[in-house]
Amino acid sequence: MAGTKEGGRKAAQKNLQRNPAFYAEIGRKGGQNGRTGGFAANPELARIAGAKGGRISRRPKKA
Repeated sequence: MAGTKEGGRKAAQKNLQRNPAFYAEIGRKGGQNGRTGGFAANPELARIAGAKGGRISRRPKKA
């Protein structure tokens, strides 16, 4: 049944039987291999940027 929806479901089930975290590991590897930088590659940068945005959004409106 390769190449069908039914076959895909069976393959996914088999992957999860062998390793319950199979898809989480695949996603993690993909995220780590990203070469575009950004917040996913640098959580500390995301924290700093979020803090800046939070401070700016709480400033009073200019007259």
